[in-house]
This record gives sequence, structure tokens and C-alpha cells, in this order.
Amino acid sequence: MALAIVILALFLLLCFCAALFQWNEVRYRKNGLPPGTMGWPVFGETSEFLKQGPNFMNSKRARYGSFFKSHILGSPTVISMDPEVNRYILMNESKGLVAGYPQSMLDILGTCNIAAVHGDAHKLMRGALLAIVGPTMIKDRLLLQVDEFMRSHLRNWDSQIIDIQEKTKQMAFWTSLKQTTSIVSGPLWESFTIEFFKLVLGTFSLPIDLPGTNYRIGVQARNNIVKLLKKLISERVNSKIQKDDMLGYLLSEENKYKLNEEQIIDQIITVFYSGYETVSTTSMMAVKFLHDHPKVLQQLREEHIALREKKNPEDPIDWDDFKAMDFTRAVIFETSRLATVVNGVLRKTTKDLEVNGFLIPKGWRIYVYTREINYDPFLYSEPFTFNPWRWLALSWQRIGNCRGFYIFTLLCN
Repeated sequence: MALAIVILALFLLLCFCAALFQWNEVRYRKNGLPPGTMGWPVFGETSEFLKQGPNFMNSKRARYGSFFKSHILGSPTVISMDPEVNRYILMNESKGLVAGYPQSMLDILGTCNIAAVHGDAHKLMRGALLAIVGPTMIKDRLLLQVDEFMRSHLRNWDSQIIDIQEKTKQMAFWTSLKQTTSIVSGPLWESFTIEFFKLVLGTFSLPIDLPGTNYRIGVQARNNIVKLLKKLISERVNSKIQKDDMLGYLLSEENKYKLNEEQIIDQIITVFYSGYETVSTTSMMAVKFLHDHPKVLQQLREEHIALREKKNPEDPIDWDDFKAMDFTRAVIFETSRLATVVNGVLRKTTKDLEVNGFLIPKGWRIYVYTREINYDPFLYSEPFTFNPWRWLALSWQRIGNCRGFYIFTLLCN
């Protein structure tokens, strides 16, 4: 009797789940929407999207084509894997499209984060960010500071077994921490490090505010980082000592983009976050590719040895050295192409919008998926082969005209 009750309960549970799943599909089955599946209510297909990555995209494209709907990261979303449609979307943001990052990311990175604001506020935040990480700042300040930091950081690798993934993560965050706040050691440095890695966990999660969820952990980490930064800003203002870092520049009279405390904090967190995953993963993959391709490593060494022979051992890399690193730049481009850290960008519709012959409702997100462009044989011969020399064969004009590089440039802007 007890076994029969258990079997009946399981059967009813399966029926309920199937009905719930079907209800969610019918709910989004509107005329004009692209094909696709929506998964479970609230959760959608987020779990599959995060776990399967490119395999999720490829299986969906095989079934529905290059333009389909899903429900990921807490929002109904149309995913575009068509290069021409992607270009149209990125070129027409003023026509009913704005940045559409997940709510969890916006909550954790802040309401003044550049991805969360539009119009005049976006222009202000963009100007403030370019003032601290733009070409002039890189040339005059950041290049020398990063050179000094990396020399010190790499000395600690001597005579050790190195976990490259862990070391490149540390490198990316610690150099950002130094450039933004001049913090390199001590209790404050440890507090920032612990809280930041918690913050990163929460940004790509469902915005479910329950104990133990990545979202709750990420929000709490943000609150702790905000407290640390407020204390640091207060100390700077009260002491009237201006340090040569990004925070010092944002607080200075020299900065023409006047920001309040909340805006400054969100810009600092943005700099922490934006350089972390991309720099650490690209650096790690560069080491792997160089290990796997001795000829590339040898030519890279020769380029740097030739530059070092013109300098004293402790002389830093300067702007002219940086511009002369043609093969180094080619290795970076090829690593970025083949590793593809950034798979795409999210946009949000501000009104009902027709895209690619389909009607996308107001408030939906569009995921402009650009990853596959990097492996397009029309653009790159033998696209899965690590070949930095392909970039040396291209003029800068041809690189600029390349669809993949064009979209990459748009993402950076």
C-alpha cells in the first residue's frame, strides 16, 4: 500500500511538472516571436545556458536556426547568432535598444555602472571611464605602473609550481586594485580580495535573494566593498593627499567629469570587474598557446630580447616599446580570437521592435552572440589553428574592415 502511494505521488508530481513546463511554453507562444523553448517558470533555461555554454547555443541553432528565443538569466531573451543581424542590432542602439545586462549584474555592479545608465548619464560615465583608462592615461601613467607591478609580481613565481589559472586571476585583480586605489598589501588588500571574488560569483546568477544563493553572496560582497571604498574616500578627502591612482584622479580638480561618491564607487567597481575575467582568462590561454607552439614562443622572445638590448635591465617598457611589439600584438589578437572570452553582449528593447522579420516585445533582451564569428572560415583560414602570423599579414585597414574585429571594436566602445 505504501509503495503504491509513493508511486502515485511521483506520478502526480511528474504530471504537475509537465503541466507547469507546458504552461510556460504556451505563455510565451505569441504571434511574431521567433521559434525556441522557454524552459521552466522563473528559472527558464539558465542552468543549461551556464553549464553547456557554446554547446547550448549550437544545439539550439541546429534545431531553430540562427535566431531563436529562450529564457536565460531571469529574462525572456532572443538570441541572435547571425552576423548581419548582429551588426544591425549593434549599429542601431538608438532605435529602441539599450544595454540589457542581467538584473543580478546591475544590482551588484551598481545603478551608476555604465551598463545600467543611458543618455546623458551614460555619456558622463563613459567620459569618466575613458579619462582613467583611455589612451592618454595608458601612455602617461598606467603603462609604467603596470610594468612595475608585473616585475614585482613575477619575481614571486621563481622556484615554485605555478597554478596559472589562479595566478592570472590574482594578477588581473591585484593590478586593478593597485591602479585604482594604490593598495598592494595589508588588511585592506586582503578584505578587498576576499569580497571581490564573492562579488564575481553573484553577477551571473538568477536574482533570487535567498540565504546561500550566489546572488545574495554577491550583493553582500558589494555592500562590504562599498563600505571599504567609502572609508577610503573619506580618508583621502580629509587628509587632502592626492595619490597617483584612478581614485585620486576621480577625486581631483583635474578631472572634468564631476562625479558624486556613489558614481565614483560604481566606476571603481566597474574597473575591478571589467578587467578581471577577460584579462585573467586571456593571459592564462596565452601561456597555454605559447607552451603548445614553441615557434611562436621563440619569435615572441626574440622580439622582446631585441627591445631589452636597447635598454638597461631595470628600465621600464615605454610607449615606443609598446608600439614596436608587432608580433606580441599579433599573439594577443590571436589568443583573444581563439579563446573568445567575451561571447557576446546583451541589449534590451525599450519598445516593441521588429528584428529579422520577428516582433520582439518591449522589455525583452536580445543576446548578440558573436563567438562563432571568430571561427568563420570565410574570415580566417584554418580558424581553429593558433596562427599569430595571420595578423601580421593583414594591414590595419583590413583588420578594421574585418567583421569580427569591427564587432569587437563596437563592444569596446
